[in-house]
Amino acid sequence: MIILIADSGSTKTDWVLCNGSIIIKRVKTQGLNPTIQSSDEILAVLKAELADNIDTTAPQKIFFYGAGCAYDTANNRMKQALEAVFTTKEIEIYSDLLASARALCGHEEGIACILGTGSNSCLYDGKNIIDNTPSMGYILGDEGSGAHLGRQLVSDCVKKQLPKAIREKFMQEYNLDVATILERVYHTPLPNRWLASLTPFIQENKKNAEVHTMLKHCFTQFFQRNVMVYRRSWLPIHISGGIGMNFSEEIRETAESLGLSVGNIVESPMEGLIKFHSNN
Repeated sequence: MIILIADSGSTKTDWVLCNGSIIIKRVKTQGLNPTIQSSDEILAVLKAELADNIDTTAPQKIFFYGAGCAYDTANNRMKQALEAVFTTKEIEIYSDLLASARALCGHEEGIACILGTGSNSCLYDGKNIIDNTPSMGYILGDEGSGAHLGRQLVSDCVKKQLPKAIREKFMQEYNLDVATILERVYHTPLPNRWLASLTPFIQENKKNAEVHTMLKHCFTQFFQRNVMVYRRSWLPIHISGGIGMNFSEEIRETAESLGLSVGNIVESPMEGLIKFHSNN
């Protein structure tokens, strides 16, 4: 059976058309999140970035895993948009969290996490997600995510919590002042993506003692508020996402200081998803 698998975060979506483990086509589009985007906005992206790059009649079944796909209202919004583009009506919508669980844990028990533009975590029994701490998005949650790191960086610079040299370097490199920051965060669409786009600066300067402390603070919040609540300290913690990959050393260091064990860290769950679906 020819299937289309999508793994979508708030910033980008990876699409893979495959027949079993044989990959037919890979396509990348911008992220799709039905919690913060309307059906029309999603449809516009699908038509502009996907429809011309893939045979929309080819997939016999579509598995869409996405950020914001945790509730029926959002899932129906995403499904309607996909039905308007593809001929197949066999479309299954799942959370990006289940994508990580299936890709990282397979059929084994474990804790699966996402650390990308946003963050999330779950307790997985080898088949289903049996517990989840709600992410709550970049305003109320998303601890340890790119949006959280970017927000902390901006706040620490403006409030003079980082060394003067780091603060000045950051503001100059991104051509920022307080007015510009406020405009980007409060009056520009998708501020979470903009905040996450600042993380390369953190990566470049993560050996600075104060920046390192900031990172450990953010990742400590992630583990304490999202993972330790499952009370399964003996289970491996697997992580997918760009933040997970780029800051794997700091994440492992933080986890160890809390008595936790981090297992696999991958940038994308896609290869694991292809394997999962080809075996099922």
